[in-house]
Amino acid sequence: MTTNTYTVSLAKLIKEFNLEVVYLPKAPEEILISTADVNRPGLQLVGFFDFFDYQRIQILGKSEFAYMGRLNSDELKSCLENFFSHNPPVIVITRGLEVFDCMMEVAKKHAVPMVRTTDGTSAFLASLISTLNVELAPRITRHGVLVEVYGEGILLLGDSGVGKSETAIELIKRGHRLIADDAVEIRRVSSKTLVGSSPENIRHFMELRGIGIINARRLFGIASVKMTEKVDMVISMEIWDPEKVYDRMGMENEYIEILGIKVPGLTIPVKPGRNLAAIIEVASINNRQKKMGYNAAHELLRKLGMVDDIPNVAPEDNWDYTPYD
Repeated sequence: MTTNTYTVSLAKLIKEFNLEVVYLPKAPEEILISTADVNRPGLQLVGFFDFFDYQRIQILGKSEFAYMGRLNSDELKSCLENFFSHNPPVIVITRGLEVFDCMMEVAKKHAVPMVRTTDGTSAFLASLISTLNVELAPRITRHGVLVEVYGEGILLLGDSGVGKSETAIELIKRGHRLIADDAVEIRRVSSKTLVGSSPENIRHFMELRGIGIINARRLFGIASVKMTEKVDMVISMEIWDPEKVYDRMGMENEYIEILGIKVPGLTIPVKPGRNLAAIIEVASINNRQKKMGYNAAHELLRKLGMVDDIPNVAPEDNWDYTPYD
């Protein structure tokens, strides 16, 4: 897994959440957030700073203001002095609550940025954490193509010239959508989810040998492209090797590990005459069926009497498309 540390500027968060600036000691573009964790500093306001992560965004909501409102002026100033002296990257005040005069003074003294939102604390927390998880996620860039096929994010990998972009063009013409061509930026946004996107400077552009550079969005319309998509499956395309034995049953699922997450994978051999777009469409639908508990190879073996039942699937989920037994 990548060890790089990523940051997001306060300016981007202000724009994303339409935050009101209460106080900024410097330009918001220069204020960088480096952790996706956030904190409601109830314990810190009463003086408990053990295990306090000062690098987190601090959220002050109705509960915190209700506590501070019960303190006399000396107690409030001491409380805020202790808290602001740890220099958190930014303090967000929710519900549009009014800032105490002494809070502004202490913020200026310690150069701690303060912004405000009218959103409720819980709703804002959920949205902020979701955004930070994406912006600060570990990431890698892979040479390949990412397309959405029937709602499944399919990452096409393979050597240059194997036909990834040409296959993507055919999929676009069939009504599917392009996310990235040539360079796919993959982010681990949770312990189970990978999200792919295109670098901004080459977004929607594709290279087709013999034609050159095209803009898929301009050529096929806005419905043919998408900004991001989960990586649900990885398909490795390689030139057909007659000496190699390729999987013809699909009994066992294969996986490819990306950023510590295992993603279902297939290897599709490429040779003249194969309709790769149609094969990828079928692979996408079949991958969704497997996630829902149906495996056609297991069903066939059960019908042939070679196994008693489909492993790990309840009898009512053993789908049977045959109209008559």
